[in-house]
Amino acid sequence: MTNRWPVAELRAALDALVPGFAVEVVAEIDSTNTELMRRARAGGAAPVLLVAERQTAGRGRLGRPWQSAADGGTAAPDESLTFSIGLPLAPQDWSGLSLAVGVSVAESLDPHGSQLRLKWPNDLWTVQDRKLGGILIETALPQAAAAQRYLVIGIGLNIGPRDAAGLGTAPAWLREFCPDAQAPQVLADIVPPLVRSVLGFGEHGFAAFAEGFAARDALRGRDVRLSDGTEGHCEGVGLAGELRVQTAAGLQLVSSAEVSVRPSGGVAS
Repeated sequence: MTNRWPVAELRAALDALVPGFAVEVVAEIDSTNTELMRRARAGGAAPVLLVAERQTAGRGRLGRPWQSAADGGTAAPDESLTFSIGLPLAPQDWSGLSLAVGVSVAESLDPHGSQLRLKWPNDLWTVQDRKLGGILIETALPQAAAAQRYLVIGIGLNIGPRDAAGLGTAPAWLREFCPDAQAPQVLADIVPPLVRSVLGFGEHGFAAFAEGFAARDALRGRDVRLSDGTEGHCEGVGLAGELRVQTAAGLQLVSSAEVSVRPSGGVAS
């Protein structure tokens, strides 16, 4: 089934942005992020888009598993989209990168802003607080003296209906508001703008994406609970992408590496 993917189209679009950008599609892999991190740790630093029709050990943030739709079975290529992008990057500040990635993906999928929100720090939610997809950011240092780190961005999206069993957040899927959505075309729509956004982040940092994130912020103005038990009122994010939570002890600035967060009395993160 790999020949149904727009490999040549994507390779041409991405090579125009970063010369030598490879595009690979595999039928099955443990995890696209894991594979690109393996390559990076072995010294590889080539720009690449790696797409998997099925993952057997997909990963999300904080070590959570990410399962493809239909448990990665025969329907997975049609019901979900899983891919990772790897490329060298050297921004002055990495803070807020997952938010910038979320802005780019949301704008590609929902250009009018009527359907999708961004749940800090790395999830795409619908306006009904249901999870459409997630983002996993990892980096490696291919060589000890390298000036650039190798960035790996993993993205998983539900294209078709998804069973809610075992999920902490009710799932959403793209065909609910884009009935004709197919994974290959969604990939072609998302990836070139995303690579442009990542390159823009490398030049300008999160500040260039702060307004776009604020327009889709799913937590701003809501009471939230952090995974360490702290409760407070979310005041959005700062210019470095940190979550601002007003608590009984004062304003708390939360790094995405520290905790997870959910709306108080709402769905889990």
